Amino acid sequence: MARYRFYTLDVFTDTAFGGNPLAVVLDADDLSGERMQTIAAELNLSETVFVLKPAKAGRNRRRLRIFTPQAELPFAGHPTVGASYLLAKLSLVESSAAAPVMILEEGVGDVPVEVRFGNGGAESTQMSVPRMPERGPEPPSRAQLAAMLSLAEADLLPGHAAYSCGVPFLFLPVRDRAAIARIKLRIDLWERLLSGWWAKSVFPFTADTVAQDAQVHARMFAPAMGVAEDPATGSAASALAGLLHDRDPRDGPRRWLIEQGFEMGRPSLIELEADAAGGRVTAVRVGGRSVLMSEGWIDVG
Repeated sequence: MARYRFYTLDVFTDTAFGGNPLAVVLDADDLSGERMQTIAAELNLSETVFVLKPAKAGRNRRRLRIFTPQAELPFAGHPTVGASYLLAKLSLVESSAAAPVMILEEGVGDVPVEVRFGNGGAESTQMSVPRMPERGPEPPSRAQLAAMLSLAEADLLPGHAAYSCGVPFLFLPVRDRAAIARIKLRIDLWERLLSGWWAKSVFPFTADTVAQDAQVHARMFAPAMGVAEDPATGSAASALAGLLHDRDPRDGPRRWLIEQGFEMGRPSLIELEADAAGGRVTAVRVGGRSVLMSEGWIDVG
């Protein structure tokens, strides 16, 4: 029987019991992928991260494997932001205000993460996305997707599209927060429309926000990953930068604040930045705060 140390954090929040819960299992090199998946299913959070030795040499590097209760992901935002915060907070990776960047090796490639420091040490982290947003194929009709969300067609605005920065999402502009709150995903229609399609995860969003300084209010549903609803989804925020840029293709730096998880009682704030030049996105960054919640051990036979 081997024993592994793990921590839980709430990510994209500065308040305990807000944001998106995350489990991080340390020193997981001896665990098989099958065992990792079993542990992720047991913990039953939207994602569990396993920290391993890096494939490339470097004292500021670690390798991450990321699992939902049902599948391994090549990249995900809240696991990257939360795990990097933990590694910095526990001084498991060398980082300081003078050298704040660590490299996390994920299935999608190397992910640079900047640690922001305050008087109490690490305060927040911001990852740079290794792949720029890619637009997917033409999605099903607005009428079909509205029915899938248990909404009227008039509740969905024009301009729905799919994008990916490693994990594809279908982005659905919604009229207002009242319509967002009424969403009930019909699994029968999701199976017919999206279970075999390019983007299986659904991200309805609106410009009608709770926070005065936020620009996007969103929810996210990922049945294929075993996640009925996610309180905060950094990989979706990354891909959303592609849609937001295509709507308003200006060069230069842009910044948005995305609120998510409010309908679940887990309010989350995701900081999204993008740079554009020559009419295309050249850099995407996603960040936010995390709160360390618990520490424990798991015994694995």
